[in-house]
Amino acid sequence: MTAGPLARPTAGTATAHPDDPALRERVLRPYRTNCRYLGPAEIRLDNEAVTASGAFRIGESCYIDDTGHFNAVEFNICFNQIAYYLIAKCAQNRLPPVFAAWTLDDYWQRQLSDILITRFTSRFHRAIRGQEFRGELSFTDFKLRSGDNGRAPLALIESECRFWDEGGGRCTGEIQIALTNLPQGAPR
Repeated sequence: MTAGPLARPTAGTATAHPDDPALRERVLRPYRTNCRYLGPAEIRLDNEAVTASGAFRIGESCYIDDTGHFNAVEFNICFNQIAYYLIAKCAQNRLPPVFAAWTLDDYWQRQLSDILITRFTSRFHRAIRGQEFRGELSFTDFKLRSGDNGRAPLALIESECRFWDEGGGRCTGEIQIALTNLPQGAPR
């Protein structure tokens, strides 16, 4: 396996992108209506990371009776939703180099089949009430794995995620995402 880092954005390129309700709605379309937890979110790109922050609301759990707290399954769902939105915004704006050749059409073709979690850890520091809370996701590192030994090339994204509520509840996680079936012209 050959892995190499991708260039980081240079200093002075900080860009904020406000919430895009139409894009967010389309990103969440694969989810059942009662499982669309991500509300308004914005992204920011600076010389260290691509970051999304957003509001979340879980009216009722989509899979279990109310546990009274935010749990690991809901963490994963919320992570997926904010990650999908962040990746869509990256593709739309061709933000870090790994997305320079992507279009939104490339994203829609790959959203469910070619964006994979390869490693997922979460830690719950203090219980979060699941009704309303905030979350933040940062893509902290980008690497390429070349298509050697008969394997297709892919991009790996390291990320850090956290959720918190106004009552002091908080949890954190570290997640690795693989982008497979890269579009034509994408770094390989």
